[in-house]
Amino acid sequence: MASISSLGIGSGVLNADLVDQLVNAERAPTENRLDSRTQQAQTLISAYGTLKSAVTELRLPLRQLSAADNLKAFSASSSNEDVEVTVDSTKASRGTYTVNVLGLAQSQSLASTTFADRDATSVGTGTLTISAGDESATLTIDGTNNTLQGLANEINEAGIGVSAGVVDTGSGYRLVLSSEETGEANSISISATDDDGVNDDASGLSQFVFDATTQNMQETVAAKDASVEINGIAITRSTNTFDNVIDGLSFEAKAEGVTSTVKVEQDFGAVTDRVAAFVDKFNALQATIKGLAGYDAESGVGGLLSGDSAIRSIQSQLRNVLTRVVPGLENAGIRTLADVGITTDYETGGLTLDRSKFEEQLKSNPDDVTALFAEQGRATNSNVEFLSSGSDTTRGQYSVNITQAATQGGVAGDSALADGVVIDSTNDEIEFTVDGSTNFTIQLTQQTYATAEDLVAEIQSQFDNNTALNAADQSVKVGLDGSGALTFTSTSYGSSSNVSIMSAENGATFGISAKTGTLGNDVAGTVNGQAATGDGQVLTVTGTGGAKGMQLRIAGNTDGALGQINFVEGIGEQAVNLVTDIVGVDGLLESKTDSLTRDLERIQEERVRLDERIASYRERLVSQFTAADSLISQLNSTGNYLTQQLAALAPQNNRDN
Repeated sequence: MASISSLGIGSGVLNADLVDQLVNAERAPTENRLDSRTQQAQTLISAYGTLKSAVTELRLPLRQLSAADNLKAFSASSSNEDVEVTVDSTKASRGTYTVNVLGLAQSQSLASTTFADRDATSVGTGTLTISAGDESATLTIDGTNNTLQGLANEINEAGIGVSAGVVDTGSGYRLVLSSEETGEANSISISATDDDGVNDDASGLSQFVFDATTQNMQETVAAKDASVEINGIAITRSTNTFDNVIDGLSFEAKAEGVTSTVKVEQDFGAVTDRVAAFVDKFNALQATIKGLAGYDAESGVGGLLSGDSAIRSIQSQLRNVLTRVVPGLENAGIRTLADVGITTDYETGGLTLDRSKFEEQLKSNPDDVTALFAEQGRATNSNVEFLSSGSDTTRGQYSVNITQAATQGGVAGDSALADGVVIDSTNDEIEFTVDGSTNFTIQLTQQTYATAEDLVAEIQSQFDNNTALNAADQSVKVGLDGSGALTFTSTSYGSSSNVSIMSAENGATFGISAKTGTLGNDVAGTVNGQAATGDGQVLTVTGTGGAKGMQLRIAGNTDGALGQINFVEGIGEQAVNLVTDIVGVDGLLESKTDSLTRDLERIQEERVRLDERIASYRERLVSQFTAADSLISQLNSTGNYLTQQLAALAPQNNRDN
């Protein structure tokens, strides 16, 4: 019997097309159901993603409002464009200042004598030590680089804040050096170890020496500090920028001899804009919620998330934070958003902002408005200032107890300072170290000081205008103790605060000698009985409890019980925490999305099982069809055989007749 090589050959009916139709008919109901579930899950994931994005957008304006510094924005103006001013709102306060620019900072420039050429004539051999500011390098000059150009190249490659070049004057060549930074502290100093054995003459490398005693180069531009007067107080800096001369205020001088009136005013409009940004984002969230969960009464169709528990929970939690009285402000003049002109439209769920009312309240009650939005610590003692909270700090009232007030370090003279002290070249320099980090020398003006107070004023002036101290943002106060001896006190507080006298020329003239000062003390104490550590005047709570992480500045010299801190957590901070919880990895929306993602994974698993079942079904159909086709083929073959046999008998039967 012939074999069947292809499905359907035997029957002409049980072919591959019929198998495909039967398989597709078997697959379709389940596959349609899985497709529908997949589309629904993906649509819901997209919807929750849209909702999450809208909630997340609310966090930035709320975070800005949760920082107290952002609720006291300041702007600054200058009446003269040659005095630019910038303001740091976190530190600034209102004020008016007269700025008089006396002089601009300059970089020092030096020029050598004239040489016949730049590349051939030897300038000497040995070593040159060049310094500017805190940088210094010793350069070896030998037969490979002992020309003007070779020397310029060595200086430029040293990277010490000094640039060098060779200038063609038309009648010869000169080496020109310039300090890269302005100010007297960045003056150039050059010394030589000359192979000719003489280190300060005008030949060999010595001709480039420029220091306090020998100037063999010409100073074409003198190093100069910038100097200004602010409200009549003289101030110097090494650059034309005067940073934080007044808290939060920086100036840049652009021309000498100009005067400007600088005004710092609170920018109420900027604060209102931040609040308006929050209102806009909140209303955008409400519009998103309406689109996802709203109900159209005319069509009778609800949004995709209509009636969803996540939507209801988010709205309820936000409403609770934004409409209730802020805990801790129950007795304050401002307790809710409505008190500052932010009201709720109960038909739309959105917010409206009355800008004029908000700005009026901000002007009249800045502390209460700040507490409404941001975290704030309200102290009952004027010596206690709230600085910040920690992530573990919770709202409430906390008692403050100080066991040790912070003190300033310093040093006192050995004996009383007399009147009529004569300052000359033998006693005009005193070397100090401040706070263990800044070493510097002051040089007193040589003259006779009629009174001890006059000399104290001169020393204080030298401290106030010292470049090294100003650069390190440090200062020292000079005075006389009860016995009339000089005292030098660091203006910083704590265990790093100190002033030491390193050396004093003929110090007995002033009643002083080289002496290590006495360190200050860090503040020590507890907050609500919780342990705390001190750093200068700053007390940080480290012990477990509601005050953990809180930082306070303790001023004055008083210890003992210093009242209470009422820590208020404003709407901004509460809402930021709420939004973070909602959109976080363990939040409500992430939980919904995770559940839907797991549904998609289960659907995919069902698709795999469906594919396996359908593959098995196809195999069974093919097997059954093949067997049936084979049987039909056999029957057809038998029929054909019988037909042939009957046909063969037919003629014989005819002959018999």
